[in-house]
Amino acid sequence: MLEQPFGDERFGASGDISLARKPRSLDLTQVSEWDDGKVARKQDYLAAEEPLEIRVGDAPLSVTMRTPGHDLELAAGFLFTEGIVTKRAQILGLDYVIEDGAKNRGNVVCAVLSQDAAPDFEKIKRHFFAASSCGICGKASIDSVRVRTLSPPNPDFRLDAEILVGLPEALRASQAVFGRTGGLHAAALFDAKGELLVLREDIGRHNAVDKVIGWALLDNRVPLSDVAMLVSGRGGFEIVQKAIVAGVPMVASVSAPSSLAVQLARELNQTLIGFLRGRRFVIYAGEERIGGH
Repeated sequence: MLEQPFGDERFGASGDISLARKPRSLDLTQVSEWDDGKVARKQDYLAAEEPLEIRVGDAPLSVTMRTPGHDLELAAGFLFTEGIVTKRAQILGLDYVIEDGAKNRGNVVCAVLSQDAAPDFEKIKRHFFAASSCGICGKASIDSVRVRTLSPPNPDFRLDAEILVGLPEALRASQAVFGRTGGLHAAALFDAKGELLVLREDIGRHNAVDKVIGWALLDNRVPLSDVAMLVSGRGGFEIVQKAIVAGVPMVASVSAPSSLAVQLARELNQTLIGFLRGRRFVIYAGEERIGGH
């Protein structure tokens, strides 16, 4: 089933999904635009949204609505942040499934895990289905996080306030698909000097986070103890917990965090920043990591 492990944009796909339509991150459509009383027909770009099924062996684990692109990173990040695997070595193979015909070509990914990481599906209380808008929500998700062993991130990481306020502009400048559609979220990792390490876009902000964490996991960079994560939109509970699992000491968002996200960040001593816009931001937790404020 898997001819070569880790076939994606970086590793080279082992399954030739170009034999059928490969999911794209952009779609083109015809629209009518009303502008000050005048109507014109034009072409417009849309952010693509398609289901991605993640399997472990032959067993379906999750379906997430996502923007195609960096799917193997998304799958790896999901497996890691949801606690299915705890380290890179437990992922023995990861590739597209190519036997399901043209309909699913490029929309099914299969992971081969080491024996110590293979999930017991009988004990999984919730069957993963993630909507692009909110990810995996609900009491079962929260309870599963509470019982996991989460460690406080690196207490020694520091980021100067003057560097922090420059990160949103660096994020926007690197959002290639957002610039054409206006419809995608982004997550990015920056080092203490404000240098962009990686950026991923997706219609779901939680997917964008899984993509950057999956990138780090596959590149043996986890734990991410010396980076700040910036996300577009709000900083919700699931984003904070995913970042904590990956060891990220600081999460910033351009909008507001949720109450549960603030609670979790304070419990685990993670720095949580909201309303990062222009030369203003609000520190909800971990103030000691912000220098020069």
